[in-house]
Amino acid sequence: MDRLQQLMTEAESRGEVLAGGTVVLADTLTRSSGRFKRSWHAPAGGVWMAMAWPDILLPEFSRLLPFAVGLACCRTIRSYQLDARLKWVNDVLVDGKKIAGILCKTVFRPDGDCYHLLGIGLNANNQTFPDTLQGSAGSMAGALAREVDPAEVTGRLLAELTWSLGLLHYDEELALRDQQSCEQGRASHLLTGWQQLNNTLGRRVEYGFDVQQMALYRAVVTGFDPCGGLIMELQDGSIITEYSGEIRYL
Repeated sequence: MDRLQQLMTEAESRGEVLAGGTVVLADTLTRSSGRFKRSWHAPAGGVWMAMAWPDILLPEFSRLLPFAVGLACCRTIRSYQLDARLKWVNDVLVDGKKIAGILCKTVFRPDGDCYHLLGIGLNANNQTFPDTLQGSAGSMAGALAREVDPAEVTGRLLAELTWSLGLLHYDEELALRDQQSCEQGRASHLLTGWQQLNNTLGRRVEYGFDVQQMALYRAVVTGFDPCGGLIMELQDGSIITEYSGEIRYL
């Protein structure tokens, strides 16, 4: 993501703007971090990517970018005949182990432009993990018992990103045509596709904004609302819907 912001600065110095969809790839990452400044383990053998997406969607739809990127990653891994599933919002799991994660960040530029930086980490051939990730992280190579071609995985991922981001823009076009928002119950093609591949529904979870540091409560996931919210039933039977934060399966 730092490299993308550097490219933005270089484009601005030339009186230009960075092209939407610009992608940066890395063989490895050092001193990188994910959500809440957590260390992002990114050794050789994985697919480490960041894409710059211009802020051209209405807020209702830009909020769904993490779902779009997660869906693209999940579909990419499933194209190798692995039963990949999505954990709300966009962790990709195979056999209960996390194989891919996404970090989305919004940046505002001095010239007034705004971009969404879509960071993707996908464990392709890397199979050695720190002690803190033992048992919870996996890789495509480990699940397949063979290595994959990282260039091929990247190509498939870019194709899936084109499809899912295009679907998100199509959803916006339909909503504008019909003058109906998700708050009014508008169905989303993107979220429908996401829901078909999730394994969160019906799970007992802990919820928190940084659930690893402090879980706020335990609940059972009962559904998803048309805006991407996670609907949960608390232990006292009350229902709550969350639109941000994270969960941990129990």
